[in-house]
Amino acid sequence: MNRRLFIALLITLGTFCPLDAAAGPDCSRPFTLALHEHGLLYSADTDSGIDKDVADELIRRSGCKVTTSLLARARIWQLIESGALDFTLSGISNAERDKFAGFAWYFSNKYYLLVRKDAGVRNQADFEQNDKLQLGVIRGFRYSPSANRLVDKLHAASRVSQAGGLAPLYQTLLLGHIHGMIIEPFDYPTLEEKRIRDVTSIIEFSDASVPHGLVMSKTSLPPAEQEKWRALINGMRSDGSMRRIFEKYFKADLAAAMVDF
Repeated sequence: MNRRLFIALLITLGTFCPLDAAAGPDCSRPFTLALHEHGLLYSADTDSGIDKDVADELIRRSGCKVTTSLLARARIWQLIESGALDFTLSGISNAERDKFAGFAWYFSNKYYLLVRKDAGVRNQADFEQNDKLQLGVIRGFRYSPSANRLVDKLHAASRVSQAGGLAPLYQTLLLGHIHGMIIEPFDYPTLEEKRIRDVTSIIEFSDASVPHGLVMSKTSLPPAEQEKWRALINGMRSDGSMRRIFEKYFKADLAAAMVDF
């Protein structure tokens, strides 16, 4: 090859490669991402779930080294705030979290109140007004506006029991130690179990669907880098990859409703 042509080619490559690299996240350091156990989002027993699939695809597209771990939801938010954890998944925002976390939305869903049939509850007000009824929640979780108001009011009245995950809540519900709990579509397969279905009913909160997304620590990730990770999530939505992940776990119409919002 002509020496001048070779030098020109090197210059051209040197000009364009950094621009291509700059389009994606900065992978000059390893990252951390925490999953949490929650129904179809993630199961440690099978090491599978929606969030696991989303994490795998996100890591593949980024080209970065990302170490994943399993943590309690309350602990995850603490680490995101401090910057000791870079990412988590399926998080929702509120005024407090917006101070220390950025979000990249990839699905939206409603919340429901699952109540024992013998509690005599027909609507949210019935549950709220009966001071003998106890509500179970997952520690560190927030929900939709109406659900949050119910949780906060009952918590102030010492009518809330907290647990680390869904399994202990279902168990205490079946035992009658609590009379209701807040659920999402990810929990529906568990509701197919006859012992739960036979003793419970579902009440829908009046709130609109709540966006859930990739959570990024503002302490560890500057705004420009957050935008690059957000672009990866948006790409997964726009090319149909996100819907295909959800269709592994839900019927096509429900998957579409959750992802196309």
